Amino acid sequence: MSKSKNKQKSKPKYKGSEQHHLKGTLDITRSGMGYVVVADAAGDVLVRPGDFNNALHGDTVRVKVTKENIATGKKEGRITEVVSRKQTEFIGTIQIATNFAFFIPDSDKPMPDLFIPLESLKGAKNKDKVVVRMVKWEKGDKKPVGEVVSLMKAEDVNDMAMKEILAEKGFPLSFSDDVLEESERLPDFISPSEIKNRKDFREILTFTIDPVDAKDFDDAISIRLLKTGFYEIGVHIADVSHYVEPETKLDDEAYKRATSVYLPDRVNPMLPERISNELCSLRPHEDKLTFSAVFQMDIHGKVKQYWLGKTVIHSDHRFTYEDVQAIIETGEGTYMDEILLLNRIAQTLRKQRFQKGAINFSSQEVRFKLDEKGKPIGIEVKESKEAHQLIEEFMLMANKTVAENVSKIKLNKKPIPFPYRIHATPDEKKLTPFIVFAKKYGHVFDVSTPEKIAHSFNVMLADVKGKPEQHVLEQLGIRTMAKAAYTTENIGHYGLGFENYCHFTSPIRRYPDVQVHRILESCLNDKPVADKKLEEKCKHTSERERAAMECERAGNKYKQVEFMKNYLGDIFEGVVSGVSSFGFWVETVLHKCEGLVSMTSLSEFDDFRLIEGEYCLTGRRSGRSFRMGDKVHIRVIAANLDKRQLDYEWVLKPDLDEEKEKPKQKAKKKK
Repeated sequence: MSKSKNKQKSKPKYKGSEQHHLKGTLDITRSGMGYVVVADAAGDVLVRPGDFNNALHGDTVRVKVTKENIATGKKEGRITEVVSRKQTEFIGTIQIATNFAFFIPDSDKPMPDLFIPLESLKGAKNKDKVVVRMVKWEKGDKKPVGEVVSLMKAEDVNDMAMKEILAEKGFPLSFSDDVLEESERLPDFISPSEIKNRKDFREILTFTIDPVDAKDFDDAISIRLLKTGFYEIGVHIADVSHYVEPETKLDDEAYKRATSVYLPDRVNPMLPERISNELCSLRPHEDKLTFSAVFQMDIHGKVKQYWLGKTVIHSDHRFTYEDVQAIIETGEGTYMDEILLLNRIAQTLRKQRFQKGAINFSSQEVRFKLDEKGKPIGIEVKESKEAHQLIEEFMLMANKTVAENVSKIKLNKKPIPFPYRIHATPDEKKLTPFIVFAKKYGHVFDVSTPEKIAHSFNVMLADVKGKPEQHVLEQLGIRTMAKAAYTTENIGHYGLGFENYCHFTSPIRRYPDVQVHRILESCLNDKPVADKKLEEKCKHTSERERAAMECERAGNKYKQVEFMKNYLGDIFEGVVSGVSSFGFWVETVLHKCEGLVSMTSLSEFDDFRLIEGEYCLTGRRSGRSFRMGDKVHIRVIAANLDKRQLDYEWVLKPDLDEEKEKPKQKAKKKK
């Protein structure tokens, strides 16, 4: 018998009998097919629309694997349980019939319409744009049931855009009645017995320093000179955990959101305003409950001793950053001596921090000037000045001290689970090409230890200040860095140069800070509590933090596009901020608005190719190159608000004499 006759056609082998469940996130494609993305598993699980079992895009689900191709590892399955919803509030249109209504979501992901009982319309009329909350979708139900949360004005395009950004990332747009009712029941009266259980700082000079538009003041500084000659400096943080107790609706909602989201024209808060802006906000001339880190230190920032515990304070003054900066620069103003002393100590702490291995990356943020309708009429760059650094250094010291304190505490001879804020060392794959690129500008990196890498970064960052390559080396350097995250595995914070670090100082806007307060309190009471699910909670809060950052980037991008719509056809100076095989990005010098110069528009001039190691595009015929950090001139050719996208066109030799006045003229006309 010949060998060929013995050969059989190989068929895919499926395991159908060994059915097992996996947990993951449902990703529904535009075609309607779904994939459950499973962490720590080889391959995703294909799920057909008939097997979604009431799950929607982004939901965390359990999927039963019903088929598996052993040869390829490809799996198919059906969803058996929705563990948690990514999104429960949606923007769309109401359609009203005689006895009922339907809600049709504005979504590029396939999802069913929602059934809306007539008593849940809250005044919405046929074809109105609304926000709807899904309230029920049982297994046997064909349609989910919803209720109208709020009506949207068709003409308020900005409001709709900002709400869509939040809703798409799973951030609720409102608080439920239950949560609001629970927050309203909290007393604003502080009992004498509560004050008796705390250290009383009400007679000690205390003040807050915050942005001019802030309403949630969650940190304050106190200062006094002791008889020993040391200074007592208190970092006082709003005692949110006193009001938000575990296993309450308030706590469940705060954990679900995990963070406040800051958009150009609004804050989507983690906690209701009753807590964030009233009960817990450290407003001037009011007694407030706080959790404090109090340091005895000398003028050189050396800490003799510290104390952690519950306090009561009375803020004497509310400063803005601008107020404090003016005092630092002029040497005049309210509490001038105390401000200048704190600034001197903060600058010493800052210098010491960088000497010990913290990396001195500087980043620029933009702030939009908005008119009464939320339209951007100007963009300004926010700078980190000494007033900001004053607060930053004392907050860092408090965060570090709390983490160091808890790290020493053992429960059953094991470290107590704690939500550390960690930052890993740079990824070698990202770092290696950056070091090669930096060498072209004369910067040599010592990679023998993580500490030497950090030192090399600081030497480079100091050397490039004010040079043409500063922007490109800073941006590429930041991209080599890992992302900071929350975890119970304490590997330290590389960027700050701290062995122990956590978030303790912003519990009004960050849930991990609330967790830190609770665990720290249990340790201070000698009754340390071990939360076995803390690592899972850390993953959730890290994911929500990333989602909030994506919202903030999208909100800023929307405003940039909206602003640049006014300047279609105008020419601006810019800096190449990124390159790819399909073009290069340019950030305008004047407004920090980034747009794409596509390869298509460049093809008229030359055939450009990407040279990855050089971070540049080079023309085959002309030899003309566009490298990250290069200064160029661009014309604004398109501004797409729906896609939040700006398109630019490279201008070879602009006649700037007549172009450069256009933006100013247009701005004047608007006034």
